Amino acid sequence: MRTWLRELRKNKNFTMAEVARKSNISEGYYSMIESGQRDVPVNTAKKIAKALDFEWILFFSEETA
Repeated sequence: MRTWLRELRKNKNFTMAEVARKSNISEGYYSMIESGQRDVPVNTAKKIAKALDFEWILFFSEETA
């Protein structure tokens, strides 16, 4: 579970669908990323990070894993 990602999304008052749309990915795929069921390719990490305004490298940081 990527709790940090869920908290970032909720703090910005976005739904999963909104983040998915802004990231140009499906809601189901975003849900699997947020729940930790899917690894995140760099290009997708960058899209999600842009949508939620954070540094994409957080996906690959040990502190947030």
